[in-house]
Amino acid sequence: MRIVVVDPSRTVLKAVSHLLEGDGHLVTTFVDAGEALGFIKSNREVSVLLTSVELTSMSGMELCRETRLLSGQERAIYIILMSSNSDQQYLVNALDSGADEFIRKPPAGEELYARLRSAERLLRLQNELIRLASIDPLTGVFNRRAFFEKAQPLYRPATPPAAIMFDVDHFKRVNDTYGHDVGDQVLRAIGCEALSHDGIVGRLGGEEFAVLLEGGTLEAAAEQAERLRARFAALAFDTDRGAMAVTCSFGVAQGQQAESIDRLLKRADSALYRAKESGRNCVVAAAADSEREAQWSKLLRSSQRSAATRRA
Repeated sequence: MRIVVVDPSRTVLKAVSHLLEGDGHLVTTFVDAGEALGFIKSNREVSVLLTSVELTSMSGMELCRETRLLSGQERAIYIILMSSNSDQQYLVNALDSGADEFIRKPPAGEELYARLRSAERLLRLQNELIRLASIDPLTGVFNRRAFFEKAQPLYRPATPPAAIMFDVDHFKRVNDTYGHDVGDQVLRAIGCEALSHDGIVGRLGGEEFAVLLEGGTLEAAAEQAERLRARFAALAFDTDRGAMAVTCSFGVAQGQQAESIDRLLKRADSALYRAKESGRNCVVAAAADSEREAQWSKLLRSSQRSAATRRA
């Protein structure tokens, strides 16, 4: 594991590092708590913080609280607070500050190893829960919630992302004709193929997917969409009725300044439905006039989605 150790004594840091590195861990040490916190923020591979209560720039309790704020839906961090003071109130304050463990300083080797083994088991479970909460279990791409969470930091006014929206043509017919197990096989293959290309990929629902390209241009998005279209069309699926193939339709749009992610995806989505109207299995770019495109999309949806069989 990648472990950060914080203590005002370089002698303690050296002794603890020797113990941890002897157990196969990667260790980074700090005397200053603020520097340690900055390192933890910028290095997501750090999974354990081992800190003394007695620090200088901020207390160990404060460092615990600040580090705990970094963990949550996307990151698991195990915090061990150590002190030479074994007063019960210290233990209570440590746990209230967000620490997972409280041990005496200097820590005994075997006790420290045992606590880290416990930490590793818990971190493995927490990371799996994080993965399950953010990944669509069928396709392996981000689920809708995680996709939008990942998308927000990409939207910089100076270099907004480009978006690709696509879905499987006649997907309802695939399920009705070949069964939902084949439909699931199709979605899994499409998700796997989409992940092998650039961008943040999410399944927004059913057979509909989205890709965001950081700082991408409309031309780059259209080129990637065309590559995906060709790759999807080349996939072959074995069924009880023989080999089967599918196609996908694509809409692409370039982000505009002061435009939200939702607005960008709506424009790409309206281009997707233009692709459907144009015969499917093609790539269509969103019109420059976003308001006109949105009105067109609304009219198209109301007329086309009422015909469920034809739109499947």
